[in-house]
Amino acid sequence: MNREAKTHYRSHKRKIITRNILVYTILVIISIIWLVPFFYLVMQSLTSAYNPTVIIPALPTEDNIQAGKVVFSFENYITLFAGMKNSSTGARELVYNFKVWYLNTLLIALISSVIETVLILGTSYAFSRLRFKARKPLMKLILVLGMFPGFLSMIIIYFILKLIGMEGNIFSLIFIYVAGSAMQYYIAKGFFDTIPKSLDEAAMIDGANKNTIFFRVIMPLSKPIIVYTFLITFTAPWGDFMMASYLAAGNSSAWTVAVGLRTMITTLVDQQKYFPVFCAGGVVTSIPIMVLFFWLQKYYVEGITGGAVKG
Repeated sequence: MNREAKTHYRSHKRKIITRNILVYTILVIISIIWLVPFFYLVMQSLTSAYNPTVIIPALPTEDNIQAGKVVFSFENYITLFAGMKNSSTGARELVYNFKVWYLNTLLIALISSVIETVLILGTSYAFSRLRFKARKPLMKLILVLGMFPGFLSMIIIYFILKLIGMEGNIFSLIFIYVAGSAMQYYIAKGFFDTIPKSLDEAAMIDGANKNTIFFRVIMPLSKPIIVYTFLITFTAPWGDFMMASYLAAGNSSAWTVAVGLRTMITTLVDQQKYFPVFCAGGVVTSIPIMVLFFWLQKYYVEGITGGAVKG
């Protein structure tokens, strides 16, 4: 390698290093900005008393407690489930029922996500593999309907549910989430399109019908899209506030965690006293989503369909 080539190589290498440093610096800054609110939420949930100026509580030593400093404490998590401790009697009084909100949200998210996943995958498979006259018109119609935001139909949905006696309960939310789930077929259909159709043809030669092909051939190769669909359909009702607050406004026993926590922080008289408890509720609510994503994230990068056709 001559001198000119070496100089060009070094210059190119410096440019790459400089660009990488710049890119990673920006990514680190963005990550810090993204993590600051969650860090603040966790720290406030672990404080012994609300103080917005204290970001990291002190250690719970005798000197710090006697000095009246804000120290680390799990009291807010106990209060969240057991109620606020009465200073005079020592008994705990349940001002709100977080356990009911949490169970409602878990039940709604699990039932709706399972049903939605089945409907989305079935619709995606039909649009990807089957050919019928109404196929393209239906796809175009769903595309047009999907352009309208869901909150535009909230009023008419409420009156329809009221006519059939389903307003103000958790089953009405499940019904709404499931009803329009087939409109989310786009990503799953794109995944099914990547699976070679020669697998279907080989299975049909062996005497398999469409149902057998779907369950025995396509589904074993579609674990990433099954996981993706389940996660998306689970997180949507888990964090939904608008529709849940609208339908369950008059029935506190049907509240989800989003509605309950928002009501807790906006209606209680002593908001400063309950703010750390509110933060504890936010942390507890985020745990299932984090566990699911950390547990199932490996399926996002698996190329299962690669090399599916073997000789």
